[in-house]
Amino acid sequence: MKEIVLDTLLDALKLLPFLFVAFLIMEYIEHKFNKKSKNKISKAGKFGPIFGSLLGAVPQCGFSVMATNLYATRIITVGTLISIYLSTSDEMLPILISEGTKVSIIFKILIVKIIIGMICGFVIDFILRKKHNEKEYEIKDFCLEHHCDCNHGIIKSSLKHTLNIILFIILITFLLNAGIHYLGEENIGKLFLKDSIFAPFISSLIGLIPNCGASVIITELYLSGVISFASCVSGLLTGSGVALLVLFKVNKDKKANLKILLTLYLIGVISGVLIEFLSFIF
Repeated sequence: MKEIVLDTLLDALKLLPFLFVAFLIMEYIEHKFNKKSKNKISKAGKFGPIFGSLLGAVPQCGFSVMATNLYATRIITVGTLISIYLSTSDEMLPILISEGTKVSIIFKILIVKIIIGMICGFVIDFILRKKHNEKEYEIKDFCLEHHCDCNHGIIKSSLKHTLNIILFIILITFLLNAGIHYLGEENIGKLFLKDSIFAPFISSLIGLIPNCGASVIITELYLSGVISFASCVSGLLTGSGVALLVLFKVNKDKKANLKILLTLYLIGVISGVLIEFLSFIF
């Protein structure tokens, strides 16, 4: 047990500086383009899913939270909202970068998420096409309510994000290391139905956890070889950070919220199953 704890802490310490630099860059990008992105998405109209899926891929859940507020006021469509949710990377990218993951794999995950987001966004808007009436009402800022310090400089915000995520990584890494040591990697893989076409059902469910921990769990499981690429993608598709919490808080139509939640889960599962199926064939 002592070796497991030491290995976990050493791995986390090695990641710490890289994670902070990654968050610092992401915070700068998010703060710099936040207002411009909001205007682009709100004015995109029927092309919303294109801009939404591209901007949603920017790390962290800032754009998905912003999009939720825009949807609550009916400025953007359901399709655009879901396209952003599906492409949202949350904490995935900084973790992959800090772990030294191959650039080709990172781009592969991002591109798959963006393409699925675009396609599903257009299909949903096509099916549910109807006029949206804009409603003006005040929506409280989620970051202010949860004291994220997002508006008090990128360094302070980056430090806070780094601390939160490194604690999650330590917890998840410890559990994985302990599990692999005592149960074996093969048995852990069985729990998550590794190499099974049904594995995306579990990873998509984990992704729905309305917290940055979901993307941390999915990414770490993939990097540890516990879940496949298909399961990783399905879990990251459904993971939109705290955006789902914001959705149920600011949007009064609870039935519509549940439909969005179910739609995300189904898209994550179907996408994962298809990718898994294609991997079996090729």
